[in-house]
Amino acid sequence: MKKDLLTLSNFNREEILLLLQKSVRLKEMRKNGIAHQPLKGKSLGMIFSKHSTRTRISFEVGMFELGGQALFLTSDQLQMTRGESVEDSAKVLSRYLNGLVVRTYDHEDLTSLARHASIPVINGLTDLSHPVQILSDIFTIQEKLGRIENVKVAYVGDGNNVAYSWILGASIMGMHLALACPKGYQPEQPDGMGSLGKVEVVEDPFAAVKDADVIYTDVWVSMGQESDSDTKIKKLQPYQINQKLVNAAKKDVLVMHCLPAHRGMEITAEVMDGPHSIVFDQAENRLHVQKAILETLLSPPEQ
Repeated sequence: MKKDLLTLSNFNREEILLLLQKSVRLKEMRKNGIAHQPLKGKSLGMIFSKHSTRTRISFEVGMFELGGQALFLTSDQLQMTRGESVEDSAKVLSRYLNGLVVRTYDHEDLTSLARHASIPVINGLTDLSHPVQILSDIFTIQEKLGRIENVKVAYVGDGNNVAYSWILGASIMGMHLALACPKGYQPEQPDGMGSLGKVEVVEDPFAAVKDADVIYTDVWVSMGQESDSDTKIKKLQPYQINQKLVNAAKKDVLVMHCLPAHRGMEITAEVMDGPHSIVFDQAENRLHVQKAILETLLSPPEQ
């Protein structure tokens, strides 16, 4: 049976812990120049309707380092945009490829493709969910703090797809997540929440960061939502990650941003380049965790 990664609820806590262990090994092997190519001869299709830097490059490089190849396909290059059904496309792609990464707007487009494909489908981002980002972030927190359980993460800003995935990640992995989002921009309650963590939604960012181990933010205006940008930016001004907010958390608090960052908007340059920031370590870890995901989902059964 093939396994998909459409939201974090597709994996339980034990499966995520195994992914993190594998990520540690893969990162160490890469650092020491040890070749590891379990996906030799395999091909990954990458269907992207949205622009990408980290997701595209980390999956392409990851697949190459694991011995396989990645084919980058923009949606306008495929016959799906000219009327071929999702069901037919999924069946054809399943005959050619060993896995798919899809980065698109509507989450239902992803789930429909996965429903008809006989190969693993990985969510590279939809307007609802961004699971590969949060798996990488949890790995980064474990790497920096040496633990996951009872770590307090304060998510400050727009309750978007990353916030939605953080709710799932924290509830499955036993973390304390405090989301500070203004009214009208709070995240929806996900299906498949775990029972181990604590999740709370507040309006006051200073209340959210109290005793926080990690402060986390994302862009205020996501791709495809630019029409609401002026209103949204005005509403989110009090939610900027600046030095005053950092000072209200633990003394050794870590600051994370899933990038791309708009310096001076959701985060100041002072904080992003400051001693609390682990933003670029976080970005690097996308490669190692996604290699672990690819190896787990695309490896033949005998391995």
